[in-house]
Amino acid sequence: MTHVTGTLVLAGTPIGDIADAPPRLVAELEGADIVAAEDTRRLRGLTRALGVHTTGRVVSYFEGNESARTPELVEALAGGARVLLVTDAGMPSVSDPGYRLVAAAVEQDIKVTAVPGPSAVLTALALSGLPVDRFCFEGFLPRKAGERLGRLREVADERRTLVYFEAPHRLDDTLAAMAEVFGAERRAAVCRELTKTYEEVKRGGLGELAAWAAEGVRGEITVVVEGAPEPVPGDVDAEELVRRVRVREEAGERRKEAIAAVAAEAGLPKREVFDAVVAAKNAPRAAE
Repeated sequence: MTHVTGTLVLAGTPIGDIADAPPRLVAELEGADIVAAEDTRRLRGLTRALGVHTTGRVVSYFEGNESARTPELVEALAGGARVLLVTDAGMPSVSDPGYRLVAAAVEQDIKVTAVPGPSAVLTALALSGLPVDRFCFEGFLPRKAGERLGRLREVADERRTLVYFEAPHRLDDTLAAMAEVFGAERRAAVCRELTKTYEEVKRGGLGELAAWAAEGVRGEITVVVEGAPEPVPGDVDAEELVRRVRVREEAGERRKEAIAAVAAEAGLPKREVFDAVVAAKNAPRAAE
């Protein structure tokens, strides 16, 4: 006799406008055996707004109890339960709880499906005015300045469009760090309060945006940054070559590998990049 397991349903919830709730969300909220919510209070607000009555058991599932609660939910799924996972806004697992539960369910060969819904990442990309044919999502940057710079240096030469989440009180420091690593003229868009009453998209160079953010910004923030420009052979000066090598070294690469990578990106012989690095290293001595 074949044992029938349950189903894990990941459901997107509105990031602002309640009218964006997918119709299937209502049916899943009403029919789930267990509703695992990032914040049960937020869930109650959502169900009231949608006019939904949940009949299943409601449990909390957030960063602090994710590891401990996952086995309990997997056991329920293995016993045939339909478990609905919702987070405060957007899709579960995207900078929100969910990954551990999905991985555990997949390992037990339990069916996992989704109710597609709003996403701050995709909404910001669409509104940014920047290329969206290729992009990568970087989530939240580290809070400490040094670690933040290190993370940015890792993607300094990334040609795909970059997407970040950020807290409003750290936005000015983050944009200033981006301007330092990516260049003040690199295009970006700060998307604030998406789909809400005070939605705003501020576009410009990173330096310009950092100055704007220094005055104070409120709300939920998504930052979209243009990818690094395609290299044009012979179009990168020695100072820029040295900067790129330094960025890679500070990110942990050995100098030899950093020089080879920068040369390949710039379409130049490795010797030319090596000479630029040596010249920069000896420049202070020559000035003495």
